[in-house]
Amino acid sequence: MAELPPIYRHAEVYDAFYEGRGRAYEDDSRMLVDCIRERNPAAATLLDVACGTGRNLRCFAEAFEHVEGVDLADDMLRIARGRLPGVPLHRGDMKDFRLGRRFDAITCLFSSIGYLGDAGQLNAALRCFGRHLNPGGVIVVEPWYSPENALSGQVLGDVVTVDGQTISRLSHAVVEGRAHRMTVHYLVADSESGIRHFTDLHVLSLFTRQEYETAFAEAGVASVEFLETGRGRPGLLVGVKS
Repeated sequence: MAELPPIYRHAEVYDAFYEGRGRAYEDDSRMLVDCIRERNPAAATLLDVACGTGRNLRCFAEAFEHVEGVDLADDMLRIARGRLPGVPLHRGDMKDFRLGRRFDAITCLFSSIGYLGDAGQLNAALRCFGRHLNPGGVIVVEPWYSPENALSGQVLGDVVTVDGQTISRLSHAVVEGRAHRMTVHYLVADSESGIRHFTDLHVLSLFTRQEYETAFAEAGVASVEFLETGRGRPGLLVGVKS
């Protein structure tokens, strides 16, 4: 995985932007809990891979007896640790972390899986998930877009104000081969610090459904369901380990 984009080193900005944009973490998490319980009613433990600042994980902690998180970005984990005192949070790469225990459910949300560079890395990540999953355990992955539905030349823009801080985000995404190359500009302003600017470059792989199914098989999951999650979102891939 390449160097993390700067936004993941500006965790407060990340948190404030998605709060201002209205990301429904609680509603999403309740839907995910129901999805897991429908497939494993006894599920008591959960691992959130690429847990970010811990907003989904905080909701999962209310539903499961034991939860843990893994993320590659130190600054995101810093915010998550403040939000989730007592919850084990680990710095690790989704392809090869080793926690020494297994879970009844593993989630990987917000299209974080798309940062894997190719199908080999995707397979390695799902093998890693499988090593940490109990038999009958549920894997829920929020993918990035596929080669069939990825839009090229798309421009998106948002301006939000949260707690006296105004954040403008403008993005441009193009398809290059089997990846989305997305350039994102942030302007962040408040009364004390004035205006600052930084630019992100995100390269997200456009994996096919077959590539995801092959990767899930690497985790011991023979059948993968695709669930729609609403307009403008890439859906969910769900599987149960045999």
